[in-house]
Amino acid sequence: MQKKGKILIVEDEHDIVEFLEYNLQKEGYDIATAYDGEEGFEVATKFVPHLILLDIMMPKMDGIELCEKLRSENTFDNTLIAFLTARSESFTHISALDKGGDDFITKPIKPNVLKSRVNALMRRHADFRIDAGSEVLEFDGLKINPDAYTVTQDDNVIPLAKKEFELLALLVSKPGKVFRREEILKKVWGNDVIVGDRTIDVHIRKLREKIGSHYIQTMKGVGYKFDF
Repeated sequence: MQKKGKILIVEDEHDIVEFLEYNLQKEGYDIATAYDGEEGFEVATKFVPHLILLDIMMPKMDGIELCEKLRSENTFDNTLIAFLTARSESFTHISALDKGGDDFITKPIKPNVLKSRVNALMRRHADFRIDAGSEVLEFDGLKINPDAYTVTQDDNVIPLAKKEFELLALLVSKPGKVFRREEILKKVWGNDVIVGDRTIDVHIRKLREKIGSHYIQTMKGVGYKFDF
């Protein structure tokens, strides 16, 4: 099978490493592993991965410290970093984003979710990025056509207002990425239009009512992300 990219797994629990390595190798990815933050940095320097799956709580150097150290090196400017986290670590999520994290994958991890999230992340890397402008994006039965401005769910058309569609299109352009409120306002409404934060909240609420509440997640104090 042709290799699809290089992934480094940094995680101190051997069972989780074996699970991730097995499933990602099946997908055709080239895998390297490390079991603490210091080893993770050493392996990353030699391996130079496209994506790092990084646990937060680790010995010697935790995941947030490692992320910050990696982001200080030009070698890893294009490397994507996804944290492996428990659902209860919302405060840590904000800190990790501020240090340069790109996404989160929540434990326990299901194989189909792992595959979808990693493939979506890899499409964001410069080496594998494709023009999504003419691509129909599909997530668990939800289809978004950026050219036609249409959204369907299980083949049923979902009518969206223009700004609702543009907001959804922004979020799905990078699944798992947390878009800060300032970035959403700038990219959807532009600098010339004065709107308040409440405008974003109203549009998010309407989107959740139309496509389902589970797709769009709120990161308190930061912004929103599309998840599946």
